[in-house]
Amino acid sequence: MKADIISLDAKSVGNLDLSDDIFGAEVRGDILQRVVRWQLAKRQAGTHKAKIRPEVHGTTKKPFRQKGTGSARQGSRKSTQHRGGGIIFGPVVRSHAHDLPKKIRRLGLISALSSKAKDGKLVVIDSVGKSAKTKDLAVQFKKLGWGRVLIIDGAEVNEGFAKAARNIMNVDVLPSAGANVYDILRRDTLVLTKDAVAKLEERLK
Repeated sequence: MKADIISLDAKSVGNLDLSDDIFGAEVRGDILQRVVRWQLAKRQAGTHKAKIRPEVHGTTKKPFRQKGTGSARQGSRKSTQHRGGGIIFGPVVRSHAHDLPKKIRRLGLISALSSKAKDGKLVVIDSVGKSAKTKDLAVQFKKLGWGRVLIIDGAEVNEGFAKAARNIMNVDVLPSAGANVYDILRRDTLVLTKDAVAKLEERLK
């Protein structure tokens, strides 16, 4: 499939052939959901914790004798039915991360790229330039109609451009190695440089 290449000045500078296997594949919503869930699960802190019986403060002495009181028998004030007692089967510190096959992760990234291309939200630019000021960059983005945008560069992102772009709300800049399903889907527009296209096609072929 053909894609027009533009500059940050909104000028056409040619066109580029995009791989149909990567940018024109079937969009699998189920795969996208699995990959996003896998990504977000890895980010969860998992620091939730409730005290169990051995961890709460209290005596282990039997509260009262076993028989003759008319009350239910009790063995400890640290039991869960007492105020201040331990929690049974409460949350513990753990990792929420789970495994996902590499083939599913690859298919998820292909589906995300194809989804943007299908919706007309994929833009290819020649390069991000060497450096820029935040004010000038914001004007260029507004002229191009980019509001919520993810920009993916080649192997490395120009430091000057990255510093200028990070001060603009709803704008993310990533190297090609950092391209992921969640960040692609959470932004309205996906912008790829020519180097990014080459790196992604090499990565996903």
